[in-house]
Amino acid sequence: MLNFRVYDNAKPASDWPLRNAYLLGADGNAVRAEIWFEDGVIHCEKRESGVASLALQHRVGELGEMTIQTCLLPERNEPYLLNLELARQRLLTTLSKQEDWALYDLGPDHPATKRIEAARRMFTEALCRQKEDPVRADQIALDCLAAAVDGSEELALAHSEILLNRRKLNQTLPKYPIGAGIQFEQGHERLRQGLASNFDYVQLPTYWRALAPEEGDFNFATLDAWMEWAGRNRLPILAGPLVCFESFCLPDWIYIWEHDYDTVRDLIYEFVEKLVTRYGNYVSVWNVLSGLHTNNHFALNLDQIMDLTRMATMLVKKIRPQSRAIIEIREPFGEYYAGNPRSIPPMTYADLIADSSLNFDGFAVRLLMGQASSGQYTRDLMQISAMLDEFAGFNKPIYVTIAAPSEPVTAEMIATGQSDDPVDENSGYWRRPWSPTVQSHWLAAVYQIAMSKPFVEGVAWNEIVDHPEVQLPLAGMVNEDLQPKPSFKRLLHFRRMLTEPMPAMAMEAQTGAAQSATSMAPSHEKGADDPRGEE
Repeated sequence: MLNFRVYDNAKPASDWPLRNAYLLGADGNAVRAEIWFEDGVIHCEKRESGVASLALQHRVGELGEMTIQTCLLPERNEPYLLNLELARQRLLTTLSKQEDWALYDLGPDHPATKRIEAARRMFTEALCRQKEDPVRADQIALDCLAAAVDGSEELALAHSEILLNRRKLNQTLPKYPIGAGIQFEQGHERLRQGLASNFDYVQLPTYWRALAPEEGDFNFATLDAWMEWAGRNRLPILAGPLVCFESFCLPDWIYIWEHDYDTVRDLIYEFVEKLVTRYGNYVSVWNVLSGLHTNNHFALNLDQIMDLTRMATMLVKKIRPQSRAIIEIREPFGEYYAGNPRSIPPMTYADLIADSSLNFDGFAVRLLMGQASSGQYTRDLMQISAMLDEFAGFNKPIYVTIAAPSEPVTAEMIATGQSDDPVDENSGYWRRPWSPTVQSHWLAAVYQIAMSKPFVEGVAWNEIVDHPEVQLPLAGMVNEDLQPKPSFKRLLHFRRMLTEPMPAMAMEAQTGAAQSATSMAPSHEKGADDPRGEE
């Protein structure tokens, strides 16, 4: 059993909320375990032998409340000090990524260097004090954790700035880098003009539930209009998902066949064939399957999941061999696997399909953040950057979809049907509670990190306009009255930056003399509206 001692106000904690708490094994995948709090100690009883690490949502000083994890630890009777082990893991991860990214010459005055060095000093002090004065060691470790997380984010931003400048210098940025998702029932002319003027491609949903509300009765009129409009405006389309077993995708009538796999397979075949045949001349990229690895709503076994993956990708390539067929990874941090034995860890699923000789062209990664729902708990920038790096070895293009709310998800939204999930206090937040300003800074930072990766082909905001049925409430860049939020303007600035000529200092950046990455976003100086505060 793993045990972790926690303190509150200089004494053993009397209560400790276990939000998004799960264990990870040596392979990085979530493992099944019982986790509970009692008498100032978090107890973790796992069902597998071997070392494990604890991940949970945790307050990180003034940096926010985020899901972070400890190092891999062996079982022992004496409890570990939670803050010390969280700080240890973040320091090890940061130093490891600094080596992977070859960021050795940032200089002693760079924010990342200063914060990492401060964290190392505090960690040594906390480590020496943990026996004689565990309360003081816990406080020092918490300060160390905050410095380490802050330094790791600065390192991720510095690395992304260098790589993004390199992509610009070498002219290897994709032709259509910035996308926007819409709900296709929103056909406002002003919205369409904004999409055509400010984005490089559009993501059109093809939810089975919306297109075939009754079995055998297809309704394509609204989607037809969007396809024709995008075609007239020469706006590339990423359409899909064609196959998705999330509740908002599935029509109610399909549950009649839930335990008849052969019939479900035939119905999926018919649906995919109809859509790809009908819209093949319009769509550049098909999101063929999304989230089959989470296996949330249908009790599919591994053979059936792989069979559907193979069937759907082969069908798309057969009908439209010149279109790209991609497979979407949802909930990429994989916490769902701790509670669902039928599911597949995200990178295990990616490895399976990459090694199975499937005819597909790339991956999509869906990263929604800011809601207390599986896969949507708040993570920091280093975790996001490291997670995307895991896709580098597949040598395939990656399309990333992101979103975060502009306000906390509240109880009122749940009461009015805008959210089915717990209130925002359970989801965590980044730097400060979610607001239009925080959303805009998060957007700019994550766009910079994602677009800096050489294998990322495009980054899209999940849904540009707020609406009552949105998957993540208040996560649009435009409100329901079609008034832009600060995040919309920030994205337009980032898109313009991608096309600007390289400054004279770019070559110096390529040799490792990184420029300051203290801003939340490219070309933005810290100020009063910055969630990270002043230096």
